[in-house]
Amino acid sequence: MSSKEQSVGPNNARSTAAPPSTLAPLGTSIPSTPSAPPPPLSGAQLLLGTLALSLATFMNVLDSSIANVSIPAIAGDLGVSPNQGTWVITSFGVANAISVPLTGWLAQRFGAVRLFTTSILLFVLTSFLCGFAPSLELLVVFRVLQGLAAGPMIPLSQTLLLSSYPAAKAGTALALWGMTTLVAPIAGPLLGGWITDNFTWPWIFYINVPVGLFSAALTWSIYRDRDTVVRKLPIDTIGLTLLVLWVGSLQLMLDKGKELDWFSSSFIVALACIALVTFVIFLIWELTEEHPVVDLRLFSGRNFAFGTLTLSVAYGLFFGNVVLMPLWLQQFMGYTATSAGMALAPVGFFAILLTPLVGKKVAVWDPRIMATIAFIVFAFILWQRSQFNTDTDFYHILIPTFLQGAAMAFFFIPLTTILLAGQPPARIPAAAGLSNFARIMTGAMGTSVVTTMWESRAAMHHAHLSEPLTQVQGNLPYTLNQMQQSGMDTNQSLIQVNRAIDQQSFTKAATDIFLGSSIIFLILIALIWLTKRPKKMGAAVVKDSGGAH
Repeated sequence: MSSKEQSVGPNNARSTAAPPSTLAPLGTSIPSTPSAPPPPLSGAQLLLGTLALSLATFMNVLDSSIANVSIPAIAGDLGVSPNQGTWVITSFGVANAISVPLTGWLAQRFGAVRLFTTSILLFVLTSFLCGFAPSLELLVVFRVLQGLAAGPMIPLSQTLLLSSYPAAKAGTALALWGMTTLVAPIAGPLLGGWITDNFTWPWIFYINVPVGLFSAALTWSIYRDRDTVVRKLPIDTIGLTLLVLWVGSLQLMLDKGKELDWFSSSFIVALACIALVTFVIFLIWELTEEHPVVDLRLFSGRNFAFGTLTLSVAYGLFFGNVVLMPLWLQQFMGYTATSAGMALAPVGFFAILLTPLVGKKVAVWDPRIMATIAFIVFAFILWQRSQFNTDTDFYHILIPTFLQGAAMAFFFIPLTTILLAGQPPARIPAAAGLSNFARIMTGAMGTSVVTTMWESRAAMHHAHLSEPLTQVQGNLPYTLNQMQQSGMDTNQSLIQVNRAIDQQSFTKAATDIFLGSSIIFLILIALIWLTKRPKKMGAAVVKDSGGAH
C-alpha cells in the first residue's frame, strides 16, 4: 500500500503441515525437496519467534502506508509537485511486485531463514538511505531497492510462523499474523502524520532501523538452526528480464505521462512501445518456459482468472483512492499531516473486528456473496465521498473511512479463497504469488492513474469555474476591486482568487473520481459471479488489509 499480504488457500488449512515442513515460500511454483519437518517451537522461543516475525511484517506493511500522508511534505522539501511525490509510493509497489515471484527461487537457493534475515537487513539499509535522499530521483531509486528487499519478507514471515506452531494451531498462527498486518495500515497514517508534523519526513524511514535490527537479530537467534536445505535451481532469467522491462516501462509511462503531455512526447511513445513489445514476448516466453518466473498457465482456471482480475482491479481502485484522500485533505482542505492521518486511521476498527469472523465463516458462507457485500459497501462509501465539498467537516469525512474497514474485511479473504479454490496443494504457492504480484502491481498503477486523472479533471473544472469571472460583464475586475478595498494589492487578489478556484476545482475532481470508482466497484460485482463457488473449504484464510496504505 505498499502493500503485501499472502494467503493460505482453501483445501490447505488442515494440511498446513506440508508448507511448514518444507518452509515452502508462498510465491513459487518450484516444489521443495521433502524433508523432516522442524519441530514446533514452544515456551519463550515461540513467543519471541512470533514477536520477531510480527515486527518484520509490521515494519514492512507500515512502510506501504506511512508515506501517504507525508507526500506533500516530501514533495515540498524536494522541490517537486505532490503528483511527482507519489512516485515514492508507486516505485516501492512496482519493485515489491517484481520481487515477489522470486521469493521461492531465492529461498531454495539461499535458505528461507537466511533470505528472510537478509531481507530485513537490506530493508533497514535502504530505509536509512531513503531518509538521507537529497533529491526525488535518489529517493525513488532507494525506494525501488527497498521494495525489492521487501518482496520476500511477507511470504516468508507467514511460512516461518506456520512452522513455529503445531499443525492443529495453524489457524491461531495465521490469525496472529493477520492481526499484525491489519494494525500496521492503521498506525501508518497516524504515525506518518505525527512524525512529519513534529520532526521531519526522513524519520518515517529512520524508525525502521531499530525495529528492523532488533527483528533480524531475534529471528536469526531463534530460527538459524531451522533453515531449509539449499538447492541449486534454474531461474528464468529471460522471463525475469522481460517482466522488469514491461512492468517498469508501463509504470514509468504512467508516472511521467502527465508531465510530458503523453503521446506528444517521443519518450512516452518509446516507453509504450517497449512495454507493449516486451509484454507480448513475456506472455509467449512464460507460456512455453519449463520453469517460468510467473506461471501464467494458472489463468486457464476460471476461478483463478476472474478472481485475480477482480481482486487486482478492485485493489487498484482502492489503493488509488487511499492515496488521493490525504493529498486532497492536505493540499486543499487545510489539514495537517497528523489530522489527515487521524481522518484515515478509523479504517482499521471494523477491519480488525470482523477479519477473524470472516476468516472463520468463509469456510461456511459463499465467498462470492461476501465479496459482493464488500463491493457494495465500497461503492456506497465512495458515493458518500462523491458528495464532499469544500465545507465538509472532519466528522463527515470520518464516517466513510470508519465504514470502509467492514468492506476491507469482506474483500481480501473471500476473493483469495475464490481464486485459490480448486488448486492442487503443489500449485497454491505459485497461485498465491501470482495473484499478489498482480494485486501489488495494479495498486501502484492505480495510484498513477488516479493522480493523473485528478489533475486532468481539476484543470477542466478550473477552466469552467474561471469562465464566469472573465465574461464581458467584468466580474473579475469587480471581484478584484472588492478585494483591493479590503487591503490586498492586485497580485495578492489574483492569487487569492486562483487559490479559491483551485480549491473548488480539485475538490470537484476528487469527487468525480470517487463517483467513478463507486460505479466501477458495482460493475466488478458481475466478475465475481463468473466464478464458481468453492466446493471444498479448509481453514480460514487470513490476509492483511492491503495497506490502507
